Amino acid sequence: MPIFAVHYTYTDATAADRATHRPEHRAWLNALVDAGTVLSSGPYPDGTGALLLFRAEDAPSLTELLGHDPFAERNLIEAVRVVEWLPVMGAFA
Repeated sequence: MPIFAVHYTYTDATAADRATHRPEHRAWLNALVDAGTVLSSGPYPDGTGALLLFRAEDAPSLTELLGHDPFAERNLIEAVRVVEWLPVMGAFA
C-alpha cells in the first residue's frame, strides 16, 4: 500500500485554537496509528506545521480521511500538501 507524506501548514492566528483542540486531534491520529494507517506524525519545532506519514490506497481516499481531522474540521490548517512517497531504505522501506 502506498505511503504518503502529508505536510500541514499552520499560522499563528490558529495557535490558541490548535492548543485547545490538540487532544482531540492527537486522539484521532492515535486511532489511525492503532489501525496501521498513520506511520508517524509530529509538529515542526518552529510551529509552522507538521509532517504526517500515512498508508492509504490512493491520494483521493487520503484527502477524504484528512477532512475528518479535528484540526481540519475547525479550519485550523492553513494548507495541506499530500505527496506519495517511495522509501527505498530505512524503517519505512
